[in-house]
Amino acid sequence: PSMQYDTLDFGLHIDPKSLKQSLQEAIDKADDSVKAIILGYGLCSQAVVGLKAKNCHLVVPRVDDCIALFLGSVSAYQHQIKKAPGTYYLTKGWIKAGDTPFDEYARLEKLYGAVRAQAILNQILKNYTRLALINTGQYRIDDYREHTRRLAEKFNLHYEEIPGSDSFIRAMLFGPWDDRFVVVPPNKSVSFFDFKKDRPEGD
Repeated sequence: PSMQYDTLDFGLHIDPKSLKQSLQEAIDKADDSVKAIILGYGLCSQAVVGLKAKNCHLVVPRVDDCIALFLGSVSAYQHQIKKAPGTYYLTKGWIKAGDTPFDEYARLEKLYGAVRAQAILNQILKNYTRLALINTGQYRIDDYREHTRRLAEKFNLHYEEIPGSDSFIRAMLFGPWDDRFVVVPPNKSVSFFDFKKDRPEGD
């Protein structure tokens, strides 16, 4: 079967209301012949809650946070949370989008100077101890590795590189849509409670 895709602005993540509106508009634009629309978002800020398609199924990964998608499973993410709960995660996409607290530092430095900017960011990051780069194996990692190491050093965080996996994303695109996914039939809305059903241990 053929597949089409649409990419939304990364910055919408910080405005769940606008993200929800943009997602619904993208869903509404879909051709009537479409059998299913796959949303590459988790519950993240509940932007997917309330979304509805008239003529097709909606498929959404049953994850609270998109990080699980890059690590390959919810259980892999839970393992990382147990290992180091105060972790800020980066990928190539997040680094290139420039929408992290570390990117905010440059703006703060212009406004307040280096010392105050550093103090503000240290306060923002006070609950974090580790900066983890997820290596999905889908791109040359060297530049992003060096960038992340520099950030970790600057903001006194422990640097670690974590192997990622594309298994969750492959299942999202090609199936099977098992208990790892919320599958909503036509004319039904995505519910918050769809994400809270018991998950299998090995997901």
